[in-house]
Amino acid sequence: MSRTNITKFNPFILLVLSINALLFAAGTPAGGKQDKQEMVAALKQSIAHNQAALKQYTWTETTEISLKGEVKKREEKECHYSPDGTVVKTPIQSDDQAQQQQQQAGGHRRRNGPLKQEIVEHKKAEMKDYMEQVAALIHDYVPPDPQKIQAAVAAGNADIQPLPSQGVTLTFKDYLKPGDSLALGFDPNTRKILNYNVQSYLGDSKDDTVTLAVTFASLPDGTNYAQQSVLNAPEKNIQVKVTNSGYTKTGK
Repeated sequence: MSRTNITKFNPFILLVLSINALLFAAGTPAGGKQDKQEMVAALKQSIAHNQAALKQYTWTETTEISLKGEVKKREEKECHYSPDGTVVKTPIQSDDQAQQQQQQAGGHRRRNGPLKQEIVEHKKAEMKDYMEQVAALIHDYVPPDPQKIQAAVAAGNADIQPLPSQGVTLTFKDYLKPGDSLALGFDPNTRKILNYNVQSYLGDSKDDTVTLAVTFASLPDGTNYAQQSVLNAPEKNIQVKVTNSGYTKTGK
């Protein structure tokens, strides 16, 4: 039986607050107060319009978890917005996928003795714990925290730079931990978010790095959406890739 998950926060609304705090505290490349106000107003209008447009769509979210370059788990979820603005995610599983999982589970039980099975289960538990730590860390970065951004600005760790082609990059250093960074690409002319990147690490070890890269794309009607998110944990050779596709209007 399919389970339904509900996402109860809107990262884009908090993103507006975050950029708003940076723009007014640190300034923009243009440097004028009126320019800053216009950019903030444009961003607010863009995100409000974009979120309203996305509520008309259903789409498929595909998640792939890879270990040492080999995909170990792949799942799909059908997504749509509920009337209260949350995202409802319903797992999709084909009959072929279910049969394959049953065959793999049966094969493991036949091949593995009690001791080997215990070792396998221990490694699985360790990996699950590690992934939970990664997920918890990323949650500290997404969505951005306006208070942390203000702290970065006050400490002189915020920067705005023009992109080579179009738009600007907003970068916050020492955002959550010493030596980490959070960067956002935004095009004020098209009023679209271009990308979102995080560089951090687990625990106190800067060798156990974790990165998150989010790329955005546009639908035929101009609606902007997060096309793909790629999380990398090199220390454990883990990659989690989330792709959103198959957007279809529901007629709402």
